[in-house]
Amino acid sequence: MGIDFADIGKSIANVLAIGLILGAGLPALFAVGIRMIATGTASDDGPVVTHDNPGLRFVGYFLYAVVGAVIVLGILWITRQTLYHHMGIQIFPASAYK
Repeated sequence: MGIDFADIGKSIANVLAIGLILGAGLPALFAVGIRMIATGTASDDGPVVTHDNPGLRFVGYFLYAVVGAVIVLGILWITRQTLYHHMGIQIFPASAYK
């Protein structure tokens, strides 16, 4: 019975990938959403002139919704045992409760 360094390396790579996706990817999506909603250009005399583009505004709000949904799912995942124990609510499949 020895140490399986391949499995350890694979586990570390999985944690790193998820950390990069959630740690850098979600803030990046939020920033892109802000950029999509706040489209505008600066005129020569300084003030920002906005150009309402409904398509970009929709994309921005959609990205906000994706980020919000991931945050809510993360909170539900963290509290899944408490919700199940105290209220009997089973949000995720039964295999997640073992």
